[in-house]
Amino acid sequence: MRIGILTGGGDCPGLNAVVRAVVRRSVKDYKSEVVGFLEGFKGPLENMIMPLTMQSTGGLIHRGGTILRTSRTDPFKLDNGPQRIIDSIARHRLDALIVCGGDDTCAVANRLYEEHGVNLVCIPKTIDNDIKTTDFAFGFDTAINIVAEALDRLHTTAESHNRVLVCEVMGRHSGWIACYGGIAGGADFILVPEKPVNLNDVVSAIKQRHARGRDFSILVVSEGARFDDAALNEQLGPQDQTGRSNLAGIGELLARLIERDTGFETRATTLGHIQRGGSPTAFDRVLATRFGVKAADMVHEGKFGQMVALRGYDLVEVPIKEAATGYKPLDMDLYKVSEVFFG
Repeated sequence: MRIGILTGGGDCPGLNAVVRAVVRRSVKDYKSEVVGFLEGFKGPLENMIMPLTMQSTGGLIHRGGTILRTSRTDPFKLDNGPQRIIDSIARHRLDALIVCGGDDTCAVANRLYEEHGVNLVCIPKTIDNDIKTTDFAFGFDTAINIVAEALDRLHTTAESHNRVLVCEVMGRHSGWIACYGGIAGGADFILVPEKPVNLNDVVSAIKQRHARGRDFSILVVSEGARFDDAALNEQLGPQDQTGRSNLAGIGELLARLIERDTGFETRATTLGHIQRGGSPTAFDRVLATRFGVKAADMVHEGKFGQMVALRGYDLVEVPIKEAATGYKPLDMDLYKVSEVFFG
């Protein structure tokens, strides 16, 4: 077989480990050829392709990012985009395509499969851990370890200056990063998209904490968290050029409001892309490798229109369309655990 692979959406620790695993399994065990499309779906649209061999992909497991590069290109938003994808697959004599990406990329892949019959298999990728068909996606563990380390460092400044520090982390639709990272980093308050923020409750809890002699506080807030007050939400940014809400800014706004209402010196830190940069953790390296090997097996077994997923410790196959319909919210039982340590 000749197999193509692409990585779409945001970069993510573990992508290179996936590419390495797909190539190794396909070439060594199935005697197949593998090629990589560059920059997500932009690769097949613009004929950007590179050969992938066991030699060229060796030693990738520890490297962050993706050697194939990535983009958020959606062929369905371009003139004749899907047909150009089909033509590219035919031009390069590919029998199947492995698509590695998050919810948006999976949605595109599902349409290519259902509406145009493209032979493809998906691998879930997101540091937000919000793909509902898999218990965990690679990249998430790396992100929460980075958050936990950042909170360890912020604690020293908060204690030294008697400050309230607000740490904004990624999480557009769900609070997995904030909750896991906040628990691991000993945050005093965690604010997530699944539970609207009541400013008065936050301010009151901080005042009570300080009244007990705790002269500093650490808050973690997901970028997608919102207030239960529409007027406050209007102070956040408008939509960006893709039509998505511009999520940057809730950390800064929350810090200003807390300082205004408590009188305590408050600062905000936004971790941003630091959370998805650098080398993947051991957990993510192993999970990405397992996903890559499983995806290669699924392609050679003709299990198209399916996505590999983690359920418990086992890898299973699920329809791609299940990953392309909505997001997985934070487990609120876990959030209740975090609330034990608030204040």
